[in-house]
Amino acid sequence: MKNIIIVILVLAVGYFGYTSFVENQQEKNSNLTKLKKRETTHTIETRDINFSVTVAGEISPAEKVSVRPEVHGKIAELPVDISDRVGKGELLFRLDDKDLKIEIDTRKKQIDSANLQLEQAKGEFERSKKLYEDNLISEEAFQSIKTKYEVAQISRDRAQNDFDLSQEKLSKTSVLAPFDCTVLSRPVSIGQAVSGTGGQSSGTEVMEIADLKNLIILSHVNQADVSRMGKNQQVQIEIEAVADLVVDGIVERIAPQATIRSGIKGFSTRIKLLNTDESIIPGMTATINIPVANSKDVLATKLASIFTERNETEQRTETYAYVKKGEQYVKQMVEVGVNDLDYVQVSKGLNVGDVVALEKPDDELIGETITLTGETKAKEEKEVDPMVAKYDTDGDGKMSRDEWRAAFSKMTDEERSEAMNKMRERFGGGRRPGGSRGGPGGGGRGSGRPGGSGKK
Repeated sequence: MKNIIIVILVLAVGYFGYTSFVENQQEKNSNLTKLKKRETTHTIETRDINFSVTVAGEISPAEKVSVRPEVHGKIAELPVDISDRVGKGELLFRLDDKDLKIEIDTRKKQIDSANLQLEQAKGEFERSKKLYEDNLISEEAFQSIKTKYEVAQISRDRAQNDFDLSQEKLSKTSVLAPFDCTVLSRPVSIGQAVSGTGGQSSGTEVMEIADLKNLIILSHVNQADVSRMGKNQQVQIEIEAVADLVVDGIVERIAPQATIRSGIKGFSTRIKLLNTDESIIPGMTATINIPVANSKDVLATKLASIFTERNETEQRTETYAYVKKGEQYVKQMVEVGVNDLDYVQVSKGLNVGDVVALEKPDDELIGETITLTGETKAKEEKEVDPMVAKYDTDGDGKMSRDEWRAAFSKMTDEERSEAMNKMRERFGGGRRPGGSRGGPGGGGRGSGRPGGSGKK
């Protein structure tokens, strides 16, 4: 019985081991297949290139106003509430005007009294003026009557001014909508006392209104992308809270100076929605797609096939691709245009059907270089120092310290002098091979490259 159990265990272990082995092999084969399928070249073709800059922003009304009374009072009438639509010129709220009407009646009576006193003073002034001209009263008496008349004029004007001010206050108790709007907030109720903006305070906010028919988006565009934008540029806007809703917009304004938000330098941009929808509400987040490159049916290649390198000799940056020619590659200079995230336009240097490498080939596979003018440049070979070529025993194109010492006895005096200089450059100054001073050998670090190899 014991032997049977052992056999069963051995068979089970073997089975599971085999199963695991098979699964591992399958996984390895799958990975190898994926590696084999990885693209290493690309064939040049014609295609459309469309590239957009995507930025986020928040929807806001183009016109938003905090409505506050200009005079003190209590809310007597409040016909609108949150979300109500109000036409231009319709009543938003009205303050209690009873006290102001009483004040106006009082001011009117004061005007009537002042006019009566003025009329009396004027008659007395005209009579005294005639008597003074006839030398029937003294100048002092005449001036007293004249002053009384002037004071009556001032009193009448003051009464009229007070009446006009009261009338103006009364007109400000009713506040009307300055434009077609929607009520966004209304933090007050009927009977609540509110202060006017004419006092020392900024006044009580009765409501906030906005024109929801004209919406804008304020966004922050990265400095790397803002140069590709322009005023009046058409954009597309996706509303995140409303599925499948896309509206058109136009760039209204780009700030002339950069600002930093969340550590990113960019420019504040105002975008106006050209067509709105009732489902769009201020405060919603929007994604703006700004087209910056749009080319139809152009010669294009994958971005990965384009390489850049600084040419220090000619002080310029070269752009090129590796074009496959049989089993080798040609380094072809190119000019590129607009690009999207995957492809770039090729303006010069390549043709439809050319096969280009998506990664740099091995050096031994790279042949000549072809410029945009069609000029062919042979592959640059490293210059070999004649002395290195003569005395390099292992053929690696460089001279070790031991090789220099072994060759020193075979050199002419002229070669020994040159060799010492090269040794100093390569290894530093010190003792000559064989024990002589001043020859190539130890000492401090040099700065040159022996034999032109530059290898250490």
